[in-house]
Amino acid sequence: MEPDSRFAEFVAERGDALLRYGHVLAGNPHDAADLVQETLIKLRGAWPRVRAKDNPESYARTTMARLHIRAWRLRRRELLAWDLPEGEHHDVLPRGDEQALWQALATLPRKQRTVLVLRYYEQLTDAEIAQVLGISRGTVRSQASRALDKLRAAAPEAINPQPVRGDAR
Repeated sequence: MEPDSRFAEFVAERGDALLRYGHVLAGNPHDAADLVQETLIKLRGAWPRVRAKDNPESYARTTMARLHIRAWRLRRRELLAWDLPEGEHHDVLPRGDEQALWQALATLPRKQRTVLVLRYYEQLTDAEIAQVLGISRGTVRSQASRALDKLRAAAPEAINPQPVRGDAR
C-alpha cells in the first residue's frame, strides 16, 4: 500500500473524530474545521515519519492543541463586537508634539518600533514581548533603550514613557 493511500485511509477513518476534537477545543464548527484542515496539512508533510509510529492520531491531536493555543494567543487581546457602536466616531488629530513623536516612531527600525508598540501601546511586559517576538528579555530591553534614545533625540518634548504594570525592566 502506498503512503498516500495510507494517509487517505487515516483521514477517512479518523477525520470525524478529529473534527469532534476540534469542536471541543474551539467551541464552534467553523474554527474546528480550520483546525482540522491546518493539522492535516502539517500531518501530510510529516506523514512518512509519523506513520512509522504507533499512533498518528495522537500526533494529530497534539498538533491541533498547539495550533489552537497559538491562535488563541494571537487573538486573546482582540475584542469582537457584534453590534456597531452607536453614534459617530472621529479620530482626533495629534497635537504638534504627538505628530513629531509619530513621525519619529515611523523612522525607527522595525524591531525597535515593534518593541515600543508592544510595550507602551499593548502594555505587554518584557517577558511577554520576548515571547511574542521570539527574542530574549535582554534583547527586548536593549531594543527599547535604543529606540527611546532615538525618540528622545528626535522629539524630546513628546517623550515621557511610564513603565507598565509594575514591570521590573
